[in-house]
Amino acid sequence: MVKDCQSVWNNCLHSIKEGVGEQSYNTWFSPIDPIKLENNVLTIQVPSQFFYEWLEEHYVHILRKVIHQELGPEGRLEYSVIVDKGNDKYKPFTINLPNNNKSNKPKEQQREQPLNPFALNGVDLSQQNSQLNPNYTFDTFIEGDCNRLARSAGYAVAKKPGITSFNPLMIYGGVGLGKTHLVQAIGNEIKDTLNGKFVLYVSSEKFTNQFIDALRNNKIQDFSNYYLHIDALIIDDVQFLGGKERTQEIFFHIFNHLHQNGKQIIMTSDRPPRDLKGLEDRLLSRFKWGLTADLQQPDLETRIAIIQNKMESDGIHIPEDVIEYLAYSVDTNIRELEGVLISLIAHASLNRKEIDLELAKQTLKNIVHDIESEVGIDFIQKTIAEHFAVKIDDLKAKTRKKEIVIARQVSMYFCKEHTNHSLKSIGYHFGGRDHSTVIHAVQSVNDMMQVDKRFREEMEELKKRFKMKKV
Repeated sequence: MVKDCQSVWNNCLHSIKEGVGEQSYNTWFSPIDPIKLENNVLTIQVPSQFFYEWLEEHYVHILRKVIHQELGPEGRLEYSVIVDKGNDKYKPFTINLPNNNKSNKPKEQQREQPLNPFALNGVDLSQQNSQLNPNYTFDTFIEGDCNRLARSAGYAVAKKPGITSFNPLMIYGGVGLGKTHLVQAIGNEIKDTLNGKFVLYVSSEKFTNQFIDALRNNKIQDFSNYYLHIDALIIDDVQFLGGKERTQEIFFHIFNHLHQNGKQIIMTSDRPPRDLKGLEDRLLSRFKWGLTADLQQPDLETRIAIIQNKMESDGIHIPEDVIEYLAYSVDTNIRELEGVLISLIAHASLNRKEIDLELAKQTLKNIVHDIESEVGIDFIQKTIAEHFAVKIDDLKAKTRKKEIVIARQVSMYFCKEHTNHSLKSIGYHFGGRDHSTVIHAVQSVNDMMQVDKRFREEMEELKKRFKMKKV
């Protein structure tokens, strides 16, 4: 059967879509057009030189993998880069750039780990692919209050795997907060500094599938032997082992053997061990033997540092006001923040524009909800209530507790500063208070800013947030 470039590329896209996030796929792979397939060389057309460089820098491994799957070991990829689109009468002028990453690669990088690890029986395990992403390092993992304990513990483990009291090390937290980055950074540090150590990163889903294959092919002993030789086992998303009794049983025995022999075990989960469902008590008790550390949502300073580090490593300059705007606007998780950065860079490249505040606003408009909404009383009350850890209803109630009174006065102050509501209207939104109460609140806040440095800094931080919301 003769293959054509479109069908080959469609098959590649199907595999790529499973390996990258939807945002990255739409940004970096949807705009690509396949233009020819000759002598096992697939040529794809990309919109710009920057686009080509970004693919080579960030997605060359997955591109090499899918080309190998579709065209075999001799398959190659070439880029046709649009240099000048010209006008409608002429075809785009292109230059062809080969993918130079097909040869001269270390043996470890060329070999894909088979579906079943027991197939490697008898081979030097220390030379096997650890399934680690080389970009996940401690240098690229930004430290902040949200992750300081977990990062410090991870670094200690990386320097002395199996020796510290942090064994096992359990890292938990919500989606996109950097769990996988941190545990793979530990693995990369061990491999880079401790020669001969066999480190393996595996998701719980892959571990389960490998075990099922071993059962089906009567290779349980080989499967166990393989895992028992690992020096540092990193298993991601252990919550997905819940309900899988046979898989938990084999993992229990592997865990025991590794731990008793001074090998390091590192795990991630989306919740602390006490909240994991469907896991045997004997496993849960072992998860608590070492250290459990959480990753929280990054604070503003950490988000700014993440953006600066990301842009510096990619050699891209972004003005300070744009960095602040992005950091204020995307406060959910690191993954979403990085997705927004990729979209912003792509917009700048494809539209040949400088990155500025206006472009950032346009890019975020369809990604971050309500980013363009006006600062109103409801938004101010919600923001202040969250900041002072009180309920919105408390701001409107008659209570005279000190912490609530201060939060209420600060809310009134910002309503006066940032809305067009009259004093009477503002008072109405705070439980029907009269205009004199609002005047007193504004004066009280001004007085506190004069005498309390910490309160003044707090107010400046809140002012920045409302200012960015109004941009």
